[in-house]
This record gives sequence, structure tokens and C-alpha cells, in this order.
Amino acid sequence: MPGLLRGIARTAVVAGTATAVSNRVSRRQANRWAAENPQQEPYPRYEDQPYQAQPQDAPPAPAGPDMNDRLAQLRELGALREQGVLSDAEFEDQKAAILNG
Repeated sequence: MPGLLRGIARTAVVAGTATAVSNRVSRRQANRWAAENPQQEPYPRYEDQPYQAQPQDAPPAPAGPDMNDRLAQLRELGALREQGVLSDAEFEDQKAAILNG
């Protein structure tokens, strides 16, 4: 067990050091670019930006009974096509009507 804890601690130290070095390099590079192009606005830092929820952050609406009905109709339609009752063109027409309607 002590060996496992030592390995976990070593991994945490290495990851923390790598993150700190990477952040320092990024800041130096951004400062260097800002000095080379003073007319450009520097990139805003992520930490300085307030969080603003975007519409895509909302969870998708759950599939209601209407979606279940459509899926059942599509299954029946597929079975009819497999049985030879519907041609491929008729199947595609009916499928489009179900999905768009």
C-alpha cells in the first residue's frame, strides 16, 4: 500500500509541475506576442471571464410520447418494406412524412 501512495503522490507532483510550467510558458508567449503587436487586443484570460450560460448548455428535451409513436411507426414501416408490401420509394416517402410530421 505505501508503494501505491508513493506512486500517486509522485504522479500528482509531476502533473502539478507540468501544469505550472505550461501555464508559465503560455503567459510568456502571450506577453511576447502582445509586445510584438501592441495594436492588437490581447486574448482575454479564461479566469477573468464571468461564466455565461449558452443556449447549447441546456439539456436536450426528453423524447416524449410523440417520439415513441414515430419510432413505432418507423419500425412498422420497415417491417412492411421487408415483407415486400412497400417499395423502396414508398418507404422513403412514408419515412419522410413521419419524420417531418
